[in-house]
Amino acid sequence: MLALALVAIVAGVAGAASLLGVATWQPGAAAAGPVPHFVDETASSGFDFTYDGPFTYAFGGGVAVFDCNGDGREDLYVAGGAGAAALFRNDSQIGGALRFTRVADPATDLVALNGAYPIDVDGDGYIDLMTLRNGENIALRGLGDCRFAPANQAWHLDGGAELTEAFSATWEQNAALPTLAFGNYAELESDDPTKLCQPNFLIRPAPSGDAFAPPIRLDPGFCALSMLFSDWDGSGRMDLRVSNDQHYYDPQLGEEQLWRIEPGVAPRRYTADEGWAKVQIQGMGIASQDLTGDGLPEIYLTSQAASRLQTLAGGRSRPIYVDVGSKYGVNVAQPFAGGEHLPSTAWHPEFEDVNNDGPLDLLVTKGNVTTQPDYAQKDPTNLLLGQPDGTFKEAADLAGILTFDRGRGAALADFNLDGRLDLVLVSYGAPVRLWRNDGPSAGSEAAAATSWLGLRVGQPGPNRDAIGAVVEVRSGADGRIDRREVTIGGGHDGGQLGWLHFGLGAAGSAEIRVTWPGGETSDWQRVAANGFYVLERGGVPVAWTPPGGAE
Repeated sequence: MLALALVAIVAGVAGAASLLGVATWQPGAAAAGPVPHFVDETASSGFDFTYDGPFTYAFGGGVAVFDCNGDGREDLYVAGGAGAAALFRNDSQIGGALRFTRVADPATDLVALNGAYPIDVDGDGYIDLMTLRNGENIALRGLGDCRFAPANQAWHLDGGAELTEAFSATWEQNAALPTLAFGNYAELESDDPTKLCQPNFLIRPAPSGDAFAPPIRLDPGFCALSMLFSDWDGSGRMDLRVSNDQHYYDPQLGEEQLWRIEPGVAPRRYTADEGWAKVQIQGMGIASQDLTGDGLPEIYLTSQAASRLQTLAGGRSRPIYVDVGSKYGVNVAQPFAGGEHLPSTAWHPEFEDVNNDGPLDLLVTKGNVTTQPDYAQKDPTNLLLGQPDGTFKEAADLAGILTFDRGRGAALADFNLDGRLDLVLVSYGAPVRLWRNDGPSAGSEAAAATSWLGLRVGQPGPNRDAIGAVVEVRSGADGRIDRREVTIGGGHDGGQLGWLHFGLGAAGSAEIRVTWPGGETSDWQRVAANGFYVLERGGVPVAWTPPGGAE
């Protein structure tokens, strides 16, 4: 994708950036891509659901996106808060209207659910779910055909008893089971301000390899709302980023965190001596993508008031990050519509190419926690379109997704398999909304300049979905490379596991290369644009056709 400009606008700041070793971007001549057109199909899709509950549920509201029955269509598992969660099977027409059917089952209709993440824990090819709850977190083992069974006992998984709002997972070396991280929030009923934040936990596989070991405390915990395993330095090691809510922790102690997670070694926090700078925000969500083209991910952190976009400025050996968000229009500190000028409250961030023009775009959900008087009540979700010069411009109103609901979790996914990313948005105390991306008219000039690629990668044995792999797609006359790290975690209280979506602009084909977990890198392999492909480790991309074709 087009590289993000990491050189300051003014000469003085540009000089400082140069001293830090930050790469610069020279804008190209390409025109900005089209504004996507979304159609609200909530009512016609059969999707009728609301996340709600008392104040202890005001911080949740996640959605898991994955394929639970093997038909290639992404299904939805939505937290319910104080009410029951719900699994919705995707019965959408291929290339047509969105349709979802609720699948009632005691295993998935769990109460006290804040969110959930999809993950194939046991490598059997069926996606499992890790649920985040007020109380014991419950692992649900996928049985196929959208059926699940509780698995804590079978896997010896300690689900804890805290208020859990964050999760991430990775595979350390060749372990048969993943390493799990659970992030816990605040003891909201406590009257001791020094003990409001609950501890987080790291859970590794037991030596036997077929069950989980007892949890390892990640102390101190500072009221986590999002966490993500990511290879921030290109070493092949997945360290754990934790985003925390400044509202509850001791300001003399609390901060954002980065934990070094090295196989066979106790986890430890990066310190100031190693270059880690103290950052304090009301951290809500994490998004991670390589925006600069240097092969390393930038980190987007949502917050109340200004969100942050951090880029690595100290080289691969030291976690020295600088904030470049304000220069590129992604801090979104105040509402862009609604007439209010109080600070915003941002939750779920997600980088995707919603208009298929090549540059990544950024979705940021917004909504007051409840009725906090110092923050905006009308706080619409942002859809920021990536521009050729690396900046982002607001387009949520023009795209048709303007809403003043109290947004929480969300997902951009191609629900009807037409090559365009649709949108599901969970709100606190308001119905879930579902928008179909109608895109430009077929055969139009705009449609010809917005091609795409859908890709799934996999490998045999444990870590079936190749978590930790880096997928590169090279396209266009300039050989632009879009890199995606395959991860589980981040966002806000929910995530996706399925098709990777790449916008290709006007390119009629692309080349794919994967750096697999462990460091093996495949050769570049060419595929045609506007199609889905499955790539298994050691193989070639295999074209995949949606079942039944267009209806």
